[in-house]
Amino acid sequence: MTMSARMPLVLLRGARIVDPSQRLDGRGDVLMSDGRIAAAAEHLDAPEGAEVVDLPATWVLAPGFVDLHAHLREPGFEAKETIASGAAAAAHGGFTTLCCMPNTQPVLDSRVALEYVRSAARDVPARVRPIAAITKGESGLELSEMAELVETGAVAFSDDGRPVHSSRLMRLALTYAAPLGVPVVEHCQDEELVGAGVMNEGHIATLLGLPGWPAAGEDVMLARDLALVRLTGARYHAAHLSTAGAVELIRQAKREGLPVTAEVTPHHLLLTESWVAGERTGPLAEALAEMGVAMPAGERYDTAAKVNPPLRTAADCAALLAGLRDGTIDAIATDHAPHTWQDKACEFGEAAFGISGLETALAALLALVHTRRLDLQTLIAALTARPAAAWGLDAGTLAPGASADLVVFAPDETWTVDPEQFASRGKNTPLAGITLRGRVRQTWLGGANVYDAAE
Repeated sequence: MTMSARMPLVLLRGARIVDPSQRLDGRGDVLMSDGRIAAAAEHLDAPEGAEVVDLPATWVLAPGFVDLHAHLREPGFEAKETIASGAAAAAHGGFTTLCCMPNTQPVLDSRVALEYVRSAARDVPARVRPIAAITKGESGLELSEMAELVETGAVAFSDDGRPVHSSRLMRLALTYAAPLGVPVVEHCQDEELVGAGVMNEGHIATLLGLPGWPAAGEDVMLARDLALVRLTGARYHAAHLSTAGAVELIRQAKREGLPVTAEVTPHHLLLTESWVAGERTGPLAEALAEMGVAMPAGERYDTAAKVNPPLRTAADCAALLAGLRDGTIDAIATDHAPHTWQDKACEFGEAAFGISGLETALAALLALVHTRRLDLQTLIAALTARPAAAWGLDAGTLAPGASADLVVFAPDETWTVDPEQFASRGKNTPLAGITLRGRVRQTWLGGANVYDAAE
């Protein structure tokens, strides 16, 4: 995909503008000039020489989505994804800012590694912001050169997929990160408690004969980390919450005034453990049924539904949604985790964890809006202003002077998920063959149209 030439003056006219950062929700126009937002209002006259793009009144125009958690795999795992293909997938999904995790090869734990990512991302259709490793090589043994990495552009620290098990080392990480002004991001997982688990511990795991992964494995580690936040006062971000217990721990921490933020993925909001058994239940299935959409049959031992942390119960989904609604959970992040075909075409226990989620996130989440389980303003806020505010990123707004990064989508357009049409190299999704309602039509980055569904 080639980024189109930048256009100095463009007027997008007539769509419903939803920008929670500016408390905008109504039909209007957006003027972009020199790659930035010049104005957003109910009516704007077209300046001389401006290109005018008329949009249907039924379409929604919002700030470009901000993803705090994506795996772009490069360097080292380019068969799964590259920075260019991941950015193209982001543009297809309406995401204009991607924070990429450091579990590459080599790990993003050095100035050279971060500079490589920044160089490779220079001409791609999304803003790629690297997350550096907490520990060298994600080994959990020695802290990375944190100050140097922030100077090189790191927006956060994480050993994602490899939680920091040493309480002493986690305390040091929080202490060193605090004056740097960036959060420490934890994959909350007590590995000794989780053991060899591959799906949620419960009756379905027992029926399938698969090792279970207890919810307590997440809750215990999060509780430890919050105790360390109380001790250090450092900024902390909990990645991909999946349990009701974790939601309540974050809620209590926020009530205490701790500098804590959290995210949830679309799949943990929408899917349950039953998908592993081929029984498609949970919020997405219920919403689609209400919308009159037939759900194709699932597969038993579906490796496309194998994720880390695992899909949980309907009660967990409900707690996560409640936490998103009341602001306990700040952001929706995709945890985009692309894999090769071979990574998933094997026995469940041997399959890789992860879902390729950038291109289906919006449409799947809109099922909650269409069935009034979630209002559109909250959804857009959780994809834009709230994640940007959580990490202090310059993104997620249509305020005058902000970068002209935005998405235009048709909330009522239906389409059927075909992974072979993904821009991502990762075709691993449990949503294959499912008809969703809501489609990104255009994505703009710095005033340039980097994705147009009509082309």
